[in-house]
Amino acid sequence: MAAASATLPIAESGELSRLFGEHHRRVLLAAYRITGSMADAEDVAQAVFLRLANGGEVAMKNAGSYLYRSAINGALDLLRRRKSAATEPLDAAAEVASTGKESSPEEVASRHQLGRWLRQAIGELPPRAAEMFSLRYLEELGNREIAALMGTSQAVVAVTLYQARSKLKKRLTGIERGNR
Repeated sequence: MAAASATLPIAESGELSRLFGEHHRRVLLAAYRITGSMADAEDVAQAVFLRLANGGEVAMKNAGSYLYRSAINGALDLLRRRKSAATEPLDAAAEVASTGKESSPEEVASRHQLGRWLRQAIGELPPRAAEMFSLRYLEELGNREIAALMGTSQAVVAVTLYQARSKLKKRLTGIERGNR
């Protein structure tokens, strides 16, 4: 009986609206930081909440973690399907607003291209490594938080991140050389 009360069918329990209100922004921003596209992030967030509405169950004490990880995995899946999505990150506008100086068109184009290459390379990592990399470097979580969220040890997180960084560096170097 305890196991049955630990999870609730979201659509039947009336919890969907509450979960949406509490977690939508975090889910949306997590997906945006990975995809670099607000439209894609909105699609990912919608898919996460639709799964719950269509009979999904979630442990109520871990609902936030479940939704957050679902958003990250959904965004990574989207990147893998699209391989090289053309995006316009809002980060550049925020940078100009905060520094008060504009970048040259060449600098902006270079940043956008690097962002596209990085998203493509992250999408080529093994799923668990891509998720850990995204949590660490896009979501800025610490290794301890990642380990707890993913049910593993800090040592596994550290090794996986090291290997992911090495693969990304090699891949990005190869992409850059191919475009010169």
